[in-house]
Amino acid sequence: MNILILTGAGISAESGVPTFRDANGLWEGHRFEDVATPQAFRRNPSLVHHFYNQRRRSLLDVRIQPNPAHRALAEFEAEHRGGFLLVTQNIDDLHVRAGSKNVLAMHGELLKARCETTEEIFPWRDDLDETTTNPNHPEFIGTMRPHVVWFGEMPLGLARIEEAARNADLFIAIGTSAVVYPAAGIVRQTKPTCRKIEINLDATPNSSEFDQSIRGKASIEVPAFLKSLASG
Repeated sequence: MNILILTGAGISAESGVPTFRDANGLWEGHRFEDVATPQAFRRNPSLVHHFYNQRRRSLLDVRIQPNPAHRALAEFEAEHRGGFLLVTQNIDDLHVRAGSKNVLAMHGELLKARCETTEEIFPWRDDLDETTTNPNHPEFIGTMRPHVVWFGEMPLGLARIEEAARNADLFIAIGTSAVVYPAAGIVRQTKPTCRKIEINLDATPNSSEFDQSIRGKASIEVPAFLKSLASG
């Protein structure tokens, strides 16, 4: 059986990772246009770096740890003998920390940095600023940026995600609001025979697309559902 998982902010919120974006479209008091677009980075790199430096520090807080939903997914993957891909909209590393192997971070990774000149990607746990140099090319100053997908940029791995959706026998969407595209459209890329499960606190605009909607916390419902699959 080929399994495709999609996770969103809801799964990481239970680990204490702030969702940042509120109902007014503000990210920690900032308009997303000011901190999460290529134009914002060109206009005010200092503000953008400050915003993501704060997020990076928060993620590295020892209190932020994978929760039972992250761990259950990793354990299930380790025992599963068919195809398995975990696509996450989150930019934290909690799935990887929990032990998941086949993870595709479609919106990038906060603990990585990318050089705008060379496109090299580096593991990164320190702050970035306008004086940061490319580790391999110290002559490139101020070219490093967070390895995250900003508004107006193309999410990563779309071809691989589409292929996984077409081949999936089971699709599970966890903790995602189903309002951010293209992630919200993945459910409609699956074949008619694919079993589609939604696990979320509340109904979403895509709930009618699923065969089953489970309401509740991911940390409780994900382990329970995966256990039922294993024993079924």
